[in-house]
Amino acid sequence: MNNNSLDNIGQANSGSVGNAVLECCGLTKVFAEGRENLNVLNGIDLLVMPSERVAIVGTSGSGKTTLLQLLAGLDLPSSGEVVLCGQTLTNVSEQQQGELRNRHLGFVYQFHHLLPEFTALENVAMPLLLRAEVTVKEARIRAQALLGTVGLSERMSHKPAELSGGERQRVAIARALVGNPDLVLMDEPTGNLDPHTAGRIHELMDSLSKKLTTSFIVVTHDMDFAGQMDRALRLEDGCLVAA
Repeated sequence: MNNNSLDNIGQANSGSVGNAVLECCGLTKVFAEGRENLNVLNGIDLLVMPSERVAIVGTSGSGKTTLLQLLAGLDLPSSGEVVLCGQTLTNVSEQQQGELRNRHLGFVYQFHHLLPEFTALENVAMPLLLRAEVTVKEARIRAQALLGTVGLSERMSHKPAELSGGERQRVAIARALVGNPDLVLMDEPTGNLDPHTAGRIHELMDSLSKKLTTSFIVVTHDMDFAGQMDRALRLEDGCLVAA
């Protein structure tokens, strides 16, 4: 590991590497542009422990979203590996990746990716409905509770087209949290939210990290929001450095 990775481990919450929620080592991503290669990520090492909240900041186009997609197994790295809750994401089948994500991972996309034909309640309940042991009634109850927490109790029956951008963002956040994941990845989660609602989202993250040992990796341009995390890292020239 390079010096940046050692800094990451030193700043993480106490605990052994074996207890890490997420670990990536030597993560690179290269895109071919004509006859040339564009190196977006250059040997990223990152360790995240239970309950830890990590912010990643950086300029537009620095590769922050690409990094999140690799950490979630939504894209393959050019080299390196990602380990989620002790299981490698980079060398398993798509079905196994899907099962790992459903059990252990929540993801908040920058542009929501809600299913347009379903209501807010149905969108939030969807990850639970993929689990054989969860009943429809239980999924609805848990989805209703989270939508209430993000201030959408009166909008549960509305479809995405009937919601504002900020409301759709809150639905996406509730959907990511409904399965009580070990790790939640968030791409600009407060970008469309007013300061009051952004504060409520931070309080929810703080509560979940303490009660359920949920960890968070948040890509954000909001430096105030980043400053409330346990640590903040900057993606710069394809490497993570202390922010």
